[in-house]
Amino acid sequence: MSEHLGDTAAAQTSAVATELRVVVGKLRRRMNSGRVFGDFTPSQIAALARLESGGPATVSTLARAEGVRPQSMGAKVAALEAAGLVSGAPDPNDGRATIWSLTESARETVREARAAKDDWLFRAIRATLSADEQDQLAAGVALLTRLADS
Repeated sequence: MSEHLGDTAAAQTSAVATELRVVVGKLRRRMNSGRVFGDFTPSQIAALARLESGGPATVSTLARAEGVRPQSMGAKVAALEAAGLVSGAPDPNDGRATIWSLTESARETVREARAAKDDWLFRAIRATLSADEQDQLAAGVALLTRLADS
């Protein structure tokens, strides 16, 4: 009997995992529906996010962090530079390298995008969920944070 209960618990966990993946994807699509960075690829946006969170970096450092070849990252950074989202400065430790950072315009765009997403979530939570459900959501966010950090 305990074996059957284990199978049932595993099946339930599997179903929850699938539902969670689907709902997180749907939520992400809803939040990104007003894409701020237009036609940029997800990998270009990832490079921007990496520079925003980790600070200035060389193409090689970005490539290692994103798990791509430096040549591929170089092309991504070149497109971002052409769009005015990143700027480069000579690396004081290696004259052959360039240290890339976000432009102030890109930083402002990131701030505005986050504020818009936060506002959308705030309004959706207030309009859709009761006070008790909002408390449940807060507890769920704490659990999701633990999952994300594991």
